[in-house]
Amino acid sequence: MSRAEAAPRRPRPLRSLGLLRNEIAVTFRRWRTLALLAVLACVPVLVGVAVRLDSGGGAGDGGGGDAGPAFLSQVGHNGLFLVFASLAVTLPFFLPMAVGVLAGDAIAGEAHGGTLRYLLVAPAGRTRLLLVKYATTLVFCLVATLVVALSALAAGGLLFPLGEITLLSGTSLSFGEGLLRALAVAGAVALSLVGVAAIGLFVSTLTGSGIAAMATTVGLLITVQILDTLPQLDAVQPYLFPHYWLSFADLLRDPVYWDQLRQNLGLQALYALVFGSAAWARFAGRDITA
Repeated sequence: MSRAEAAPRRPRPLRSLGLLRNEIAVTFRRWRTLALLAVLACVPVLVGVAVRLDSGGGAGDGGGGDAGPAFLSQVGHNGLFLVFASLAVTLPFFLPMAVGVLAGDAIAGEAHGGTLRYLLVAPAGRTRLLLVKYATTLVFCLVATLVVALSALAAGGLLFPLGEITLLSGTSLSFGEGLLRALAVAGAVALSLVGVAAIGLFVSTLTGSGIAAMATTVGLLITVQILDTLPQLDAVQPYLFPHYWLSFADLLRDPVYWDQLRQNLGLQALYALVFGSAAWARFAGRDITA
């Protein structure tokens, strides 16, 4: 036996990168993924049209009132605020639901379709496949957030004037600086979905039914959202993954309030670590028959 034959096969980074590229390409070619992105793109348009109609076709109050987010009332004055308003509208349900559907189907969908056993054939391996599935879900988190932001920016530019923006703290920024703030907000929103992605991936390793995994993930999301609104549970709410989601509004202040932003990122990292480890432990010892 030659030395080359006797040497153990080592994972190749380029092969892993190729597997990731292939998984991303397959994911974004699926009609379900495209449908989710299309729905997300429609939400900012609907919000913009509603504000436009409520403001009587002008750039008045913007229809937000004191009851809505602090920046919603500014949409009628500056279309860039439609980006922030749309992210605030989609973050509590639409964005995490889309991520939950994708993450819940990551492993369970392959098992249901009978392709999981073939994906685990060397050189893929269970750990590498799980990491690729999670990385693909994180890419979707970023793409979905950018779809909402870009759709809102386009709708805001068509329906309302664009220009210098006034932050929540009263500081005025140029339109270019406002775009940078919008990009930072989109990044914060995408990172807020890291915990949901890990939970969905863990649920996906527990069952061989993609529909069951997706339904369970979305059901958990709705349940935790409800728990986060109950005043009787205020002691545990800071530990629930959606508790600091709307902290991205602190990026619209000068100076930026970092406390809750850091708490949100730390909480998402904790959920990713705990549920990512649980998903690996479950998947590594799972008997794959399909």
